[in-house]
Amino acid sequence: MTQDEKYIRRCIQLAQNGLCTTAPNPMVGAVIVYNDRIIGEGYHIRSGEGHAEVNAIRSVKDESLLSKATIYVSLEPCSHYGKTPPCADLIISKRIPRVVIGCVDPFPLVAGRGIRKLQEAGISVTVGVLEQECKELIRRFTTYNLKKRPYITLKWAESADGFIDIIRQDGKPVILSTPLTALHAHKLRAENQAILVGRKTALLDNPSLSTRHWYGRHPLRLVIDKDLSLPSGLHLFDGSLPTVVFTSRQKESSNNLEYRQLDFTQDILPQIMQVLYEKKIQTLLVEGGSQLLQSFLSSGLWDEAYVEHSRTVLKEGVAAPSISPQYGRKEFQYDGVRMNYYVK
Repeated sequence: MTQDEKYIRRCIQLAQNGLCTTAPNPMVGAVIVYNDRIIGEGYHIRSGEGHAEVNAIRSVKDESLLSKATIYVSLEPCSHYGKTPPCADLIISKRIPRVVIGCVDPFPLVAGRGIRKLQEAGISVTVGVLEQECKELIRRFTTYNLKKRPYITLKWAESADGFIDIIRQDGKPVILSTPLTALHAHKLRAENQAILVGRKTALLDNPSLSTRHWYGRHPLRLVIDKDLSLPSGLHLFDGSLPTVVFTSRQKESSNNLEYRQLDFTQDILPQIMQVLYEKKIQTLLVEGGSQLLQSFLSSGLWDEAYVEHSRTVLKEGVAAPSISPQYGRKEFQYDGVRMNYYVK
């Protein structure tokens, strides 16, 4: 590992601290090095606040060292005025002589302009150190800006014999997750800005779709209810959290509930994606049910998926979604339960 790679890897570590807070901005980390010693570091915590470079520079105790230091940053410094001033201008004003960048910013307002501004100021710029790892770090941001839709994560638990649910005589859904794997699901909720379920899941499971078992903000709750037939007493309609209902009917929004009318004679998934893009929702978690999950898989409208394989055998019920073996899969154990992670 080269010296540049070592410090860019540290930038990536720092950036990951902002996973649940930076959206819709990208996760970015920065490290300032003088004589092979870190004298400052920081990461972008949340939108509207200081970027990684700003926080790293502010953490340096002796600013006189900046004129002899190197700043490492996982993503190209911004060059435009947004909610904060350009980081490229700050680096120039502090006379930092060398900048090492992980990857170029895909955002159209930046896209190489920050690099050019630094170079034109006489600063030595190195680009592309651990480039793939840095691109992976901002994959949600990139998907939103280039594909004009949220980054989509699918999540479901299935029985050992391939069923996602079964309707019991008492009307209650079967529980396939353990208490700890349920925590993992809530962690995913905290990492995503919105969460979507279909009508059957809302009716049978009556989920809250909150992060009550994990630290972090609650996602925007989304439910598909074509004919507005779901009972008003469900947790989704309690007004405790902002909720969007996708329907074919017209209904006035109220009590933290927003109704969005879709054309159900056409594919509704692109319509939902357009609504979420307009709302600046960068990440979406789809939790079910089976038909809804399969529709995302069949249309290729997904980016990653978590599949929990319960040890419970159901023998009958609702078949779990089918994911093609062509996609890369990583298997790991979570609370003794097999979990498969797929990347499209």
